[in-house]
Amino acid sequence: MAASEIGTAHIANGSVCEDSCWALVEPLSTGQSFLSMFVSDGAGSAAKGGEGAELAIEAAAEFLTGKLRQGEFGFSDSLATELVMAVRDRIYAKAAADGLKARDFACTFLGVLSSPSGTLVFQIGDGGVVLDVGAGLEVAVTPMSGEYANMTHFVTDEDAIGVLATKVYPDPALRAAVFSDGLQRLALNMATNTPHDPFFTPFFNGLARATSEQEQQLQPLLVKFLGSAAVNERTDDDKTLALAVRPT
Repeated sequence: MAASEIGTAHIANGSVCEDSCWALVEPLSTGQSFLSMFVSDGAGSAAKGGEGAELAIEAAAEFLTGKLRQGEFGFSDSLATELVMAVRDRIYAKAAADGLKARDFACTFLGVLSSPSGTLVFQIGDGGVVLDVGAGLEVAVTPMSGEYANMTHFVTDEDAIGVLATKVYPDPALRAAVFSDGLQRLALNMATNTPHDPFFTPFFNGLARATSEQEQQLQPLLVKFLGSAAVNERTDDDKTLALAVRPT
């Protein structure tokens, strides 16, 4: 399941939620399951940041559909680079068509691909990926910050491929979470860059125990949580959370 919810700061200034997300499990031709999760956070300083985030998710989903249609492929740094290039091409094309700069669509981009043959994590910008591949929850990639406070890297940056961080695991993800920077202070111990387990445990347990009927209720509950006073007291930013549990 996955959801994005507007932050109180955006409500106050009359803007919209500029986060976008994707989470899907689909069957492979082998009968095995393939998990894809993407999160993108539009830059508040960019005129079209929210649109850039939507374009990033759309481009990533289309790229993956094409890859899966071609058949088997390996998880690698080169696959992450291909994915990011597809996202960049979509955003740059839109910017050119609208007579704007790619920077006007600046957004972060991060996510997870996982199947029984392994797991790939990729990230440009802040936000985080927490997952368990058999040894407990871990932060796959250190969230990126820029040269100054409240700055980060974006998929639209000229050096985006150079700053792209990836991590490949030989095993499938048993539990995975991808989130935008609006949830970092709730989801991570920022001093040690480790997952705050009490934040994730209720979500993972709920997913693992849900019946097929209850699964339909989980996404609205996630939206309610993201917009709750308990969350808004800790962050005024847009917040996105995508979650998955592999059945045992």
